[in-house]
Amino acid sequence: MSPRPSPRPRILYLAFFFPPSRSSGVYRARATAAHLAEAGWDVTVYTAPREFFTRYIGTVDPTLEAGLDERITVRRPGMGYFRWERDIRRYGRLRANMPVLANASYNWMQRRFFPEHYASWIPRVVAQALRDHARRRFDLVLATGNPFASFAAAWWLRRLTGLPYALDYRDAWTFNQFTEEHKYPDGHPAWAWERRTVEGAALTAFVNEGLRAWHADRYPAAADKMTVVSNGWEPELLGRAAYPGTATGRPLRFGYVGTITEPMPLSVLFEGWRRAREHPELADATLDLYGHLGFFKQSADALLDRIPTAEGIGVSYHGPLGKTEVATAYQNLDALVFCVPGARYVTSGKVFEYMATGKPIVSVHSPGIAAEDVLNGHPLWFGIDRLDAVAVENAFVAAGKAARDLTESDFAAALTHAERYTRANTLAPFEARLRALAGR
Repeated sequence: MSPRPSPRPRILYLAFFFPPSRSSGVYRARATAAHLAEAGWDVTVYTAPREFFTRYIGTVDPTLEAGLDERITVRRPGMGYFRWERDIRRYGRLRANMPVLANASYNWMQRRFFPEHYASWIPRVVAQALRDHARRRFDLVLATGNPFASFAAAWWLRRLTGLPYALDYRDAWTFNQFTEEHKYPDGHPAWAWERRTVEGAALTAFVNEGLRAWHADRYPAAADKMTVVSNGWEPELLGRAAYPGTATGRPLRFGYVGTITEPMPLSVLFEGWRRAREHPELADATLDLYGHLGFFKQSADALLDRIPTAEGIGVSYHGPLGKTEVATAYQNLDALVFCVPGARYVTSGKVFEYMATGKPIVSVHSPGIAAEDVLNGHPLWFGIDRLDAVAVENAFVAAGKAARDLTESDFAAALTHAERYTRANTLAPFEARLRALAGR
């Protein structure tokens, strides 16, 4: 007996990082699922077990889950925790009694089955999907990575059921977009798996043109099925910014909102800030930092040591914000600091929220990164031509002047630029292509 069709196009979305996770990629996944549900799709999301986020990596934001669209069905297939389990009382019999053999077996499976620590998720996803598909058929599978176990699961489902699948690269798999180097040596199984999954996909999306072009050159047989789906911002979470007026008669308030990570050019940021504070207009200015310290709890102390809160230069660290608290933080700032690591293939999701505030933006990053393609044309963007303290100092001073003199027309022009990048606008063409692939 064939599975019953759905009156609406039905999609299986493989998104390992999904609420309550607070990983950097979860916002794109959350927004994609919500957009598809709003566009009339029957959306089922497969994500990681809840305990992976709460027990093993300790990175959760309950506010992200609380606001999920109720039309989205979320399932959590199981997985193994060999790579993350440190409690010997929870070891299996083989690992507890023969750890060398257990490690050798695990490494053999990595080489022979799938070269990623999340590989154990694949068979559980496939088994659950086959059961769900038998009850009520899916029209399409969409997989987002990382991890790229989701790509392998989509490939297996196509092989077993004939279901078409689309891939969404939030990050590169075999290419390090920060160093612009290959992640794996020639002959590593990741290369074969990437080729297999990309060439088998009906559509593959990337967050910027640079990454699309790199993959098109690497996999020319699939180049005509590749597209760019930019990140964006959600008005339903941030609201629509109102003109704040000029920042006169008080100290200027600069701020960074986002996860603070080890690769960020923090030393250049703070040295540029020290220099900027020597200017009369910024002598009493503040630099407020909001966000988690790294993506994993063990990285927090080292990052906190790099923030000069005790130096008396107006720098404060306020800790993490729930997604629903971000809008208030933006309202209380006069200018935003866009500090990111990386090179020409890096966009970052935070830049879209920054633009949506309508306030001046100070760039602290290597010039020429992909985020500049988004920022170009923004009337209140203060970029740098080199990543050093003097360039950053000048950007701070110029942004401070813009905040003091902010006109309603400049503010409106900034919001007009940002409006191009609402999630509805960035995801609409992608949704149309997915609908065509689903035959609906």
